[in-house]
Amino acid sequence: MASTPAPPLAPPKPTWDPREQEPSFPWLRPTIRIRLTLLYGGMFLIAGILLLSIIYLLAAQALAVGSELPFKIVSGQVKSTVCDLPDEATPDQFNAAMNDCVNHQRQQALDELLSRSLLALLGLSVIAFAFGYAMAGRVLSPLGRITRTARRVAGTDLTRRIELDGPDDELKELADTFDEMLDRLERAFTAQQRFVGNASHELRTPLAINRTLLEVHLSDPEAPPELQQLGKTLLATNERSEQLVEGLLLLARSENQIVERKPVDLAEVASRAIDQAHGEAAAKGVEIRGERAPAVVQGSGVLLERIALNLVQNAVRYNIPEDGWVEVTTEIQHGQALLVVSNTGPVVPAYEIDNLFEPFRRLRTERTGSDKGVGLGLSIARSVARAHGGRIIAEPREGGGLVMRVTLPI
Repeated sequence: MASTPAPPLAPPKPTWDPREQEPSFPWLRPTIRIRLTLLYGGMFLIAGILLLSIIYLLAAQALAVGSELPFKIVSGQVKSTVCDLPDEATPDQFNAAMNDCVNHQRQQALDELLSRSLLALLGLSVIAFAFGYAMAGRVLSPLGRITRTARRVAGTDLTRRIELDGPDDELKELADTFDEMLDRLERAFTAQQRFVGNASHELRTPLAINRTLLEVHLSDPEAPPELQQLGKTLLATNERSEQLVEGLLLLARSENQIVERKPVDLAEVASRAIDQAHGEAAAKGVEIRGERAPAVVQGSGVLLERIALNLVQNAVRYNIPEDGWVEVTTEIQHGQALLVVSNTGPVVPAYEIDNLFEPFRRLRTERTGSDKGVGLGLSIARSVARAHGGRIIAEPREGGGLVMRVTLPI
């Protein structure tokens, strides 16, 4: 008889932090503006140093430092308040003293010229760097506008456009190309959403009719047991199809940016989701716990409740058979609202985390045929979080299970 294989051990906890890290010194980031400023300022500084050296050499050559005087004292007495001349000396001694004095005065003039030129160069360098920084910012302002628009588009707001004005240069060509790409993406995205919405709406009517007919037949007390069992099976299949349609509708709606926003407390949303999942948790013997502090965000209460409900239901359904638990907490952390749902459960490899957020994907199960849901719960949760400007992160928990973190802006 073959021995039962040992259960897989929990994978080591990843050492990387999937959350984005803010730079400690953002002003030290080597942006294009900083590099252009250093380039312009450095070129000005090098040109100033070369110009100063040429002026100094030309001045030294014109003053002829170290050369003898073009005149000599033959007889008479010379007095000076600048030079230290002897009272009684021969003409040659007077000439030598005067030559030393004049050369000293020339050297002082050159030293003063050099010091003042260096101070002027330092001041002009500061002005040049400031001017280069301002001009680089003005030249690169269209790139900043393109970047801000791209960030808004990353939040599924495809209605944004750059609409850059100005000369017909490379930056305007880039902005126009980006706008054309957004137009095509918006048309394709809108067509896809319209198709999903229309298809889901068209499927609702026959599913509702099927459910009504099945319920009528099941209410007949004279129906044979075989027909009753078949009706219950068909009713369960019909209910699963209705859940799939509702999930597709919600997924199509949550892909858009939320227009009407109202204050919503994540603690209240989580409590309502726990109340709805309490019966299923009690039937499976799963304990739901955790402290929920007030965390008010701006958004849609219905969609945010769907996030909490999907996460809590997944945590209850994919749990261990005995002594399982689900912990739901809410809090304000680093200026953002945080909803955390962690649970015991099977071991989840780290490389499987991204697949869980894909539609109709489950952990080590078929894409269809599961009785735990239709495979859209985490996809809907991620879409709703993105529509609110937030994000959802899943991490494997030591010992099995998952830790789901939903971060939303306040």
